[in-house]
Amino acid sequence: MLWEMLNAARDLGRVQEIAGVLIRYGFGSFVHLLGIGNALEKVGRTLHWQHADEYGKMDTAPRMRRVLEELGPTFIKVGQILATRVDLFSEPFITEFGKLQDQAPPMDFAELLPQLEDDLGGKIDEIFLEVDKKPIAAASLAQVHRAVLQDGTEVVLKIRRPGIRRIIEADLRLLARLVDIIEADAVEFRRYHPREVVRQITQSLRRELDFAAECRSAERVAANLAEDSNIVIPKVYWEWTGERLNVQEYIHGIPGKNLVMVDQAGLDRKLLAERGTHAVIKMIMEDGFFHADPHPGNVFFLPNNKLAFIDFGMVGRLTEERREQVVSFLYGMVNQTPAKVVEILEDWSDVIKTDEQALAIEIEAFVDQYSSLPLKDLSLPMMMGDLMSILRDHNLSLPPDLALLIKAYITLDGLGRHLDPEFQTLEFASPYIRDLMVSRYKPDAIAKRGWRNLISVVDMLSSFPKELHQLLRASRKGAIQVDINVRRLDYFIDKTDRAISRLTMGIVTAALIIGTSIIMTVRGGPEIMGLPIFGFFGYLFATMGGIWLLFSIWRSGKSR
Repeated sequence: MLWEMLNAARDLGRVQEIAGVLIRYGFGSFVHLLGIGNALEKVGRTLHWQHADEYGKMDTAPRMRRVLEELGPTFIKVGQILATRVDLFSEPFITEFGKLQDQAPPMDFAELLPQLEDDLGGKIDEIFLEVDKKPIAAASLAQVHRAVLQDGTEVVLKIRRPGIRRIIEADLRLLARLVDIIEADAVEFRRYHPREVVRQITQSLRRELDFAAECRSAERVAANLAEDSNIVIPKVYWEWTGERLNVQEYIHGIPGKNLVMVDQAGLDRKLLAERGTHAVIKMIMEDGFFHADPHPGNVFFLPNNKLAFIDFGMVGRLTEERREQVVSFLYGMVNQTPAKVVEILEDWSDVIKTDEQALAIEIEAFVDQYSSLPLKDLSLPMMMGDLMSILRDHNLSLPPDLALLIKAYITLDGLGRHLDPEFQTLEFASPYIRDLMVSRYKPDAIAKRGWRNLISVVDMLSSFPKELHQLLRASRKGAIQVDINVRRLDYFIDKTDRAISRLTMGIVTAALIIGTSIIMTVRGGPEIMGLPIFGFFGYLFATMGGIWLLFSIWRSGKSR
C-alpha cells in the first residue's frame, strides 16, 4: 500500500517533505512505523535522519504544533480542526493546536488580479471606484482587501489564493492514504479514530474552500438572528460572490481583541458579553446552526453595544434530535442522575462495549463534584476538560457535531471572560437551558414528539409488507448479499496479491530461461555478441525478471 502511495509520482516530493519535517521534530519513529523512510530511499530519495534529535527536548504537544505550522496551509487547518476534538486529545494538545494562527505572507495583488477579474467577469475599474492593494489580512486560504463600489459602498474582497485547492487536494490524498496505513499497521493510533477525523478534516476544508457556501452560512445565521437588533452579520453581494471570491459589507467596528478601544468608546463590556453569549446560545440550542469559532478575532464591537460576527467558514449543525439529547444530558447533570448521563454518552459513542460500571462510578463522581459548586465558581473549560478526560480513558469519542459544539461553547466562554473576567457563561446560560428543559415537557412539545413518533411508526408499518415482499423476492432470485467489512482483510489481500505477482514473475522467468536454452541449441540467423538474437533477448529478459524478483523479496523483508 505504501509502495502504491509512493508510485503516485505527483505526491512524491510532498511525501519526502512531510517525512523530513517529522524527522526534524523528533518523530522519526513515526516515519519508521509507516515505512516512509525505507520506501523513499528505494525510489532514490534521501532523508536526513541526523536532525532527528534537534527538537527532542521540546514537549510532544508543542512539537506537533511546530510540525503542523511548517507543513503549511492544509496542516494548519488540520491542527485547527483537531483543536475541536476535545474528546480525543488531552488539554496540552488542544491548547497547542489552538495556537495555530491562520496567517500567511501576503501575496502581491498583481498575482491575484487575473483570477479576481476572471471571477468578477470584468475589469476591477469597471466595478469598483477603488481597491486597496494592501491586504487587510492574509491567511493560508485567502487574502482580504478593502474596496469601494461605484455607488460608494465599502466592501471587503475575500480572494482565494490561486492554486490553493490543488495543494490542499494533494495533501488530502496523502492524508487518506496515511489513514489506510495507520488502520493496517499502527494499531496504537486507532484510538484517535483516524478515518473519522480525516473525514471531518476533508469535509471542513472543502467547505472552507467554497466561499459561496460560507456566504450561504452567513445569510442563514443572519435570517435566524433577524429579530435580534444587537447582532450584525455582514451583507453578501451575490452578483460578484462565487466559489473563489466573497464580496461582503465592510464592518466599521472595533476589533474584538482591542479592549482599550472598547473602553475608550465607552462600551459596556459585560453587556457585550451577554449579548454575544445570548446570540450564540440561540444559534446552538434553538436554530441548530451556529458559528463554530466565535473567538475575539471573528467579532467586531459596534456603537450602542452591538456586535458583528464575521467569518462563517467553520459552522456547526445540530439536528433537533441531537439538541434534545444535549438537553437530556444537561438535565442528567443538573439532577444528578449519572445513569442517564452514561446512557447518553454511550449513545453518542461508536464504541460497542464499555465498562459501564466503571464509567458510571466516574461520571457519578464528576456530577457530584460539579453539581455542588455554585455557578459563579464553575469553570466551564475545566469541567469539559474533566469530562473529556473520562471519555478518553474509556475510549469513547463524540460525534464531530458534538465535538464542534463543545469547542464553540468553550470558545464562547473565552470570549465572555475576555470582555469581562467575572463573566460566567454557564451562569448566564442557565435560565435559558432551564427554559428549554421546561419547554421540552410542555403539552405541545410532547404532542409534537408523539406525533412525530406516531408518523414514524405508521410509515414503518405501512412500508413493512412492501419491504417484506422485496426481501422474499430477492431471496427467491438468490440476490441477497451480505457485506462483511473486515478491517485487516484489505491488508491480507494486498499481501496475497504481492505474493501472487512474485510467483507469476518467477514462473515467467523460469519459462524464459528454459525456452531460451532450447532456442540456443538451434544455430543460424542474426546474432548479437555471438548469441542468436532470440536467445540474447530471452536471457536479457530472464535476467531482468530475476533481478526484479530478488529486489521485490528483499524489499518485502525490509518493510516488515
